[in-house]
Amino acid sequence: MFPQAFGRSPPWSLGIEEELFVLDGESLEPVPVPAAWLDGVRFKAELHASVVELNTGVCADVAQAVTELEELRAEARQRAVRDGLALAASGSWPTAVAEEQPITEDPGYLRFVEYAGPSARRQYVCGLHVHIGVASPAACMQALEGVLPWLPLVLALSANSPYLAGVETGLASARAEILALLPRSGAPPVFRTYDEWEQFAERLLALGLADAYTRIWWDARPHPRFGTLEIRMPDQPTRLEGTAAIAALVQALAASVEGRGPADRGIYAQNRWAAARFGRAAELIHPDGDRLVGVDDLLGDLLERIGPSAERLGGSGLLGPLRDLAQAEEQLAVGRGQGLRALCERLVAETYDQVDGSSH
Repeated sequence: MFPQAFGRSPPWSLGIEEELFVLDGESLEPVPVPAAWLDGVRFKAELHASVVELNTGVCADVAQAVTELEELRAEARQRAVRDGLALAASGSWPTAVAEEQPITEDPGYLRFVEYAGPSARRQYVCGLHVHIGVASPAACMQALEGVLPWLPLVLALSANSPYLAGVETGLASARAEILALLPRSGAPPVFRTYDEWEQFAERLLALGLADAYTRIWWDARPHPRFGTLEIRMPDQPTRLEGTAAIAALVQALAASVEGRGPADRGIYAQNRWAAARFGRAAELIHPDGDRLVGVDDLLGDLLERIGPSAERLGGSGLLGPLRDLAQAEEQLAVGRGQGLRALCERLVAETYDQVDGSSH
């Protein structure tokens, strides 16, 4: 059995992980994270050596988490400037060739790359992970099934990775397609109970197919060590207000779901594909299963459903940017109109909240 922390923090408390690219300050090409940056808590290494993960603590609400992230981004930027580097938040780095990026010299990562080969090396993408505190293992599994039908909408809203290796991919979220190359990706299988999930994860470890349950890369998963449901679906937003809006959305969603049967995995797969392909322009099968709807209409429906929870949890005032969030489209407009160098410069500036010399 895995150690559990369910119920140790207040229900619907949260923690947020952001993944940022580390770049040479002149060329804006990826470079390894300086080891002195990493403390294993607030600043962590990732699979690829030129990605740094920023981690909040356990936060009572989204506003507290965003304040911590603002401080983390600012501290990381100070370190970057000192070392002649830059940081950028995006789902992919437009000019980077994934297979050319060095892997972090960590035994677990190296074993994973040896096993997964090209599927692992292609994972040069960044996501936003939101941990939602839940009261019990059963509550975690109930929340997982409740949020799952809406996660393709979250992907469509957050899509922020239209470029790979210097070319347009034709996808709003190339990251979503790349993640699907991994074993144990996409939607989790249906588990009737938390014990069934635990038995599955323990079997993978016993067979040597994983060295930790965190080597299960589903779009949402239990995280017993933190006592959370971890939502892993979103691309990494560039602007902090995007992170805040998406975190507030998924927190209120998890707090709003009621007991229901397993989510339809067939509809999920179709919607996940459509969200990755079209982003904000996607048409998705409504979670009720009876009609196709555009992202804006589906977002309106979801905001109405979660409104009371968002208000109660203090996140309703952070949801506004979701109405206009269209990061993949913004990237393509700059890339096509001004070129990829200008796009990379803009992504760095927006990460620092400094566009055209002014703050948002």
